[in-house]
Amino acid sequence: KSASGCGGRMKLQTGTRSIGNVAVIDCHGSIVFGEEITMLRDHVRGVLNSSRHLVINLADVRYIDSTGVGALVGMYTSARHAGGNLKLAGLTGGVKDVLQITRLGTILETYPNAEEAAESFKQEAGRTAAAEWAG
Repeated sequence: KSASGCGGRMKLQTGTRSIGNVAVIDCHGSIVFGEEITMLRDHVRGVLNSSRHLVINLADVRYIDSTGVGALVGMYTSARHAGGNLKLAGLTGGVKDVLQITRLGTILETYPNAEEAAESFKQEAGRTAAAEWAG
């Protein structure tokens, strides 16, 4: 787990777990300008070295600012350039509102929880394999 301080808001903490071949990064706190975003970006970069399928679980994130939204887009782009994908899970309250307002939900796939997001990677792999067989 990593943690970083933040003014009056809850500091961001992250942890990584696996569901099959999918890395799930659980976030707790706020994703805001400063150390939080740097730490999360570094964490995602490190995880991308071992897994191309990432889920960022935001179920315990209470606040995200515009810099945090931009960072999510950057992390998604990094995952795609690495030949992988990044999906979001567990959007709640204000975080869900911010992603709807910014239309980030039209770029990033979102799921109710990390397990469903991880399962979606299996379904994609199944479709790809079926397409190869059909070809």
